[in-house]
Order: sequence, then C-alpha cells, then structure tokens
Amino acid sequence: MSLFSSFSDTSNSISTERKTLFAEVIIPVPLKTTFTYRIPFELNDFVQSGVRVVIPFGRKRVLTGVVKSVTQEAPKGYSAKYILELLDEEPLITQTQIWFWSWIASYYMCSIGEVMNAALPSGLKLSSTSRLQLHPDWKNGINQEEIKEKQAEYDLSEDEIRLINLLELENSLTYEQAGEKLDLQDVYQIIKKLTQKRIVIIFEELKEKYSPLKEKQIRIAEKYATQEGIAEAFTKTTRSVKQEELLLTYLSKNPIKNYPKSISKKELLGENLSASSLKTLIKNGIFEEFEKTLSRFEFEEWTETESQISLTSTQENAVNQIFEHFQDKSTVLLHGITGSGKTEMYVSLIEQVLQSGSQVLMLLPEIALTSQIVVRLKRIFGNAVGVYHSRFSDNERVEVWKGVLNGDINFVIGVRSSVFLPFEHLGLIIVDEEHDPSYKQYDPAPRYHARDAALVLAHKHQAKVVLGSATPSVESYFLAKQKQYGLVEVLQRFGEATLPEIQLVDLKKSKKRKELKENFTLELFEQMKTALEQHEQVLLFQNRRGYAPYLSCEVCEWIPECQNCSVSLTYHQRANELRCHYCGFSTKVPQTCSACSSTKIYPKGFGTQKLEEDLQVLLPESRIARMDKDTTRTRTGYEKIIDAFEKHEVDILVGTQMITKGLDFEKVNLVGVFDADRILFFPDFRSSERFMQLIMQVSGRAGRRSGKGKVVIQTNSPSHPLFAIISLHDYQTFYNQEILERQEYSYPPFARLIKLMVRHEEREMAQKAAFILSKKLQPKLGAGRVLGPEAPIIERIRNKFQQAILIKLERNKFDLGKTKEFIQSQIDELYKDKSFKKIQVVVDVDFV
Repeated sequence: MSLFSSFSDTSNSISTERKTLFAEVIIPVPLKTTFTYRIPFELNDFVQSGVRVVIPFGRKRVLTGVVKSVTQEAPKGYSAKYILELLDEEPLITQTQIWFWSWIASYYMCSIGEVMNAALPSGLKLSSTSRLQLHPDWKNGINQEEIKEKQAEYDLSEDEIRLINLLELENSLTYEQAGEKLDLQDVYQIIKKLTQKRIVIIFEELKEKYSPLKEKQIRIAEKYATQEGIAEAFTKTTRSVKQEELLLTYLSKNPIKNYPKSISKKELLGENLSASSLKTLIKNGIFEEFEKTLSRFEFEEWTETESQISLTSTQENAVNQIFEHFQDKSTVLLHGITGSGKTEMYVSLIEQVLQSGSQVLMLLPEIALTSQIVVRLKRIFGNAVGVYHSRFSDNERVEVWKGVLNGDINFVIGVRSSVFLPFEHLGLIIVDEEHDPSYKQYDPAPRYHARDAALVLAHKHQAKVVLGSATPSVESYFLAKQKQYGLVEVLQRFGEATLPEIQLVDLKKSKKRKELKENFTLELFEQMKTALEQHEQVLLFQNRRGYAPYLSCEVCEWIPECQNCSVSLTYHQRANELRCHYCGFSTKVPQTCSACSSTKIYPKGFGTQKLEEDLQVLLPESRIARMDKDTTRTRTGYEKIIDAFEKHEVDILVGTQMITKGLDFEKVNLVGVFDADRILFFPDFRSSERFMQLIMQVSGRAGRRSGKGKVVIQTNSPSHPLFAIISLHDYQTFYNQEILERQEYSYPPFARLIKLMVRHEEREMAQKAAFILSKKLQPKLGAGRVLGPEAPIIERIRNKFQQAILIKLERNKFDLGKTKEFIQSQIDELYKDKSFKKIQVVVDVDFV
C-alpha cells in the first residue's frame, strides 16, 4: 500500500465541505508531549480514542501510536502530517487506561510515551519499516539510458537521479538505507519530491508481532456423525487398510457422540498413520480439516475445579473483618504472619467478587511466586484465570490483554506490569507481599511503584484493595494505624504449626575455633545432616549469586573490575568467566594479575554457585538444586525447580531472595541464612526494615506444616538489637522503634523523597551539573531539603558517572504537583546550557 502518496496526493481533490479532523497521538518516545496528526478523510469515521495508528515521525521514522483524542482543531506552530494507517477496528486501549497513563506520567515525572512503552506488551507494538521502490509506471516507461534525458522534463536534481539509479539496482530500500547509501541527512525531502512526481512510491512492511496460535484440526463430517453414517463410511474405506485404521483411531479418540468436537491432526496421525490416507478421507468428504485458534498456556485445560476451600474460624473472622472495613474504607491491610493462610483468605474474597460480576487483579512481586500460586488458584477457578508476566511470550501476553478486554478473563494474576491491563469492571485488587521492593520499577522510566499505582487505579474504578504481608512496609502500617486503611491482623499460623525457632550462630567464634566447613558453621552443618536423615528438606538463603563476589590477587590484592561500571566483576565458575551484574559485561578469568603478573588469583567470598559446589562435596549423597537468576533464565526455569522440590526430588535448595517469598513446602523444617550482615549494614535508611522483612520472610518457609521449624542465622553481629526482635517475630516492637526514627529524621511516611540522578560520561561534568542543579533548587525548597549532590555507592554504571541529589518534602507542607513542576523547570533550564547537552537527569519519585 502506498501510504504516503495515497493520503497526501488525494486530499486536495476531496470536497472541502467534508470535516477535517485531527488526532492527538501518544507515541513511544521520551518527549513530554503528544503529537497532532491529520486524519485522512476516508478514516474520519473510524479513528477514535484508544485505537493504534501508524504515523510518520521526524524525517525517517515511522512509529505506532495510540490515539488519545480526536478534534477539529489544527495544531499551532506546525503543519500536521497525515496518519498513514489505522490498525484497529475497535479501541484496544480503554479511556480509563489513557487516564491512568497520564496520571503515571504526571506523578512519576516522565513522558506518556514512556508509559505507553511499559504498558503495551511488545506483541501490540508493530515493527515498522518504510520502504521505497520505483513507481511501476516510471519503471515500465523509462530505462536507465533515458533518465538523463528526462532530467529537465521532471526537474530532477542530481540527488534525485542518484536515488533513482540506486533503486534501479536495489529494487527497494528503507528510509535509513537510502540516507546512508546517498550520504544525505535530509533524504525525506528528496523522497517526498519523487513521490509527488510519481517516480517513487512508499510502501509499508508492517509486521504485527502478535499472531494467534493455530492448529490443524480434524472432525468427522456431520453426514457421518451417526451409527448409520459410520457404517457407510467404513463401506467406502474397505479397499484401504490405512484409511480404516485412521477411521478407527479417530473414533477411539473422539467418539461420534462428541460431535462436533474435533482432535488435532498431529494427535490423529500420531507417529505411524498415513497422512496421504487422511488427505483422501478429507477429499472424499468423510473428514473435515480446519484451523483452530488455541491458547498458548500450558495449564489452560482444567476440566474440573476443586470444591470451595474451608476456612478456619480465625481466617473466616479475618475475611469478615475485611468486608466490614470495606463499608467505609477502600483499602485494607491484611497483616498475616507467615503460614497464617493468607492465600486461602484471598480465595474467599476473590470468589465473592467474581460472583458479583466484577474483575479481580492479584499482584505478586516475583515471577518465582506465580507458578506455585497459579496452580493452586487454577484448581479452584479453572480457566477464568489469566496469568501475566514478562517470562511469557509476546503472544501469550497479548492473549491475556485481549481476554481481559473482551471479558473472557475476569481474574488476572501477575507482576507489576499487570496494572496496565484493560480492565473495565475492576472490583478488587490484591497486592500480595505489599512490602516487597520488586513492585518498584527502577529502569527504564516510568519508575512507578505498582502498589501505589494500584491504589490509584482502584480509586478510578471504585474498586477495593487488600494489601497483604507478614511484614508490612512501615508506610502501609502507619496509614493503617492512622485509620486511613482498615487493619486486619492474623497472628497465628494455620493448623497446629507454630513460628520457627531462630538460632544465631557467631561466625567470629566459629572461625576462631576453626570449626567452619567451607562456609558452613558446625551448628548449621550438623542440623542439615539431621534433617536429611529424617527425610526432611533444607532451604539455604544467600543473597548473592555467582561463585564468588570477586577474584583477588594474593600478592598485591588487585581485583578485576568492570570496564563500564565502578564494581568488581563477579566470578562464575561454570562459565569460567567474570561478569558484571549491572551492565552485563563479561570476560574470561585472567591467568595472571594485571598489576603484578602473579598467578595467585583466588576467589573471595561466596555466592549461591559456590554453596552448591561445597554441598556436593560435603554431602555427596544429597540432591542439591540452586534457584537464582542464572538458573531461571528460561520461562519454565522457576517451575521446574519448584516442582522438583515439591516432589522431594531435591533435598537442599540454595537460592537468593527468590526462595524467601510466598513459597510453601511441606517437608522444609530447616532454613539456613548466610551473609546476613551485608544486608543489615547497607547504608540506606530502609536497611533495618528490609533486613527484618527478608529474615522474617525466609524464616517463614520453615515448619509451615509440622510446627517444628528452625532457622539458623550465621552472623558476625549476634548481639545486634534487631536480631532480638526477629527472634521473637515481634513486628510491632520493630515498627514502634522504626517509626520514631523516621519521624525524627523526616523520612517516609513523614516525608516524600525524590531522587535526581545526574549522569555524564565525564565525572567532572556530572559533578558540575549536579552542583548547579542543587543550587537552583535550594532557594525555593530550602537547603535542608535538598541533600547532595554526592557520588552514590556505585559511581559509574554503563560508562556514565553519577551524582545523586535527594529531595525531602514533608507531607502536607508542599503542593506536590507545583513542586514537581518547579523541579522539572530547573532540570529543563539545565538542559538549555549547551555545555550540558549530554547530561542526563533521571528522576525517581518515591524512590525505595
């Protein structure tokens, strides 16, 4: 289709009495504005808010955008280009979604185009390439020798002739290829002139990434779907044993009483049956062949669902309290300790909301949690459940998107990006493990927090929200105590189970007594052996993946560092490489020291890979698995490991934070924790909170059924006061202490935090720009509220030096919207300085 020429050339000949309409279009670029395009007359009745369109952008690019609104008002200051193509007959994005995108962009200080990029699954964003070729009329009537003769007649410039000659040789080119081959900056103007002269045409290769999964199906023809019909069919196949075998196989797999049900062609033919005989049966009208659109979800076919779950009196009372709070509050915090049965309570809530005809969204912080919980919920709700996370393919995510849009899916389980799905009748949002930092998006923009965004989305839908956690965030618990949220607490475990015993082991003493077996204290190692002898399972938590944190030269203490970032490279033994966990850079392990040429280069510290290797030596009879980012790169990586552990095909599971959250294993009564001090003493105002949450969460994996769980924590600081609180599982005492410190030093929930990260390839430029920006902000905000700039712990990432500015705004003292406008205006002023044209300022609102 010749998009450019078809709309722009014919528009002048259409009656001026017809309405000229314009579309405000959201496009996926980091510019804080939308763009107005002219709607071709023939599309006036079809372009509407929420549909996707193809539009030209700049001189060379063609993009997919989303129509925000339609108007008769022409843009001011520029001439609107035409929309090239309409991609949807009906809106794919709802009005509520567009409102939500706008709110995200405004609150988190980014562009609506960046929100669109995050919101739409890749399968709904077309890959677009504009291509040029010579017009057939020109090509048929003009040969190479005649081009020069026509130069004057067609008023051809030298560059236009060069492009014509190039297209004679290449047949077709993209905008970019034409510009590169001709070495021209503004090739668009040349293309435009040649299209007007009908020498070149432009066509679009638009490939929509989503395509339905289809399968060839076989069904017996209706004429033969009776006892008499089958007898007649067999009389027609008496001369062919292979055809009879096919007919018998079909009937064994799909009796005629099931008509019009079909079976897959692949299943019917199996390994040995004749495809040519099947073709003959189809030709003779006995079988019919057709394509069927399938779901891609391997857990899709659930023919039976379990009966309703039964709640304990404690759980039932908690659910009733939640509904009572819903009478006058839209949000309820469910503080249920680990093992209290929060999932069962969620199920009860979900059932009642679905029965009312409303939709439900259940957010989980990690993909690792979804496989176990999805199976449990699928058994209860069957195929009404949709699952949405990044490990699913583009096509699978598009299927969920469209299922929610058309009403086929009313219950979605997903990670943070699920808040962007096209819900129309949302009645309940459940945010499980609401404290988890995984709900925060860090890079790229929008740097939103899914829990907070879910609260806004629910308010727009007039829906209710349940925030669930055994270790609530300080902010959420504060709001519950202030009675802005309802608060329901379940402080006893399900059934006979009790909270595990926590044992602190002093690493310093173990080292002095030389009792360590590799990185295991004698106490932990002996209890692991006892657990295995009793046919129990063990979880080992080490929040560092890889074999060792770094390598070091024994002679001069040289440490290999990333060439792009200010961090040491992590040693991965199996791949025999050093890898940066920030930018992905990797290199082979050096044989000699770069500083002194020594060959004495040894690993320091330990990660999950090293623990796994040590266990294979120390406990050779045990079955060991590891769950971290390196072992779960594939979509089914999590599921396979968790499934093997559930079936007791694995005795010891070593893992990072993935194993701390929400998993429920019957045979786990011992949990070991390594390297706890590194989390506890991290320089961040949330370090105590995160340490408490992490340790209490991983502790909660022990003794969930038997009531005899134990947690062994290896630490150099057993006398730290936080351990005493954790040993007693005393969240309330922790909160009481923490909230006083937060108030004294003006940290959340008493203040909002906005972090500005100034980046540049040169350290001096980053420092200079950050200093100037800080000085611009201080007069209006106050010097005490603008902290920094200073270099963060990791000063350089991906070859860019960083300087951080922290802005603290007390609640109820600032108009947040106007303050953000002021901050953005000062950033824009900084950008206007030509010496800072390569500066990047990253804004993180409510950073955690």
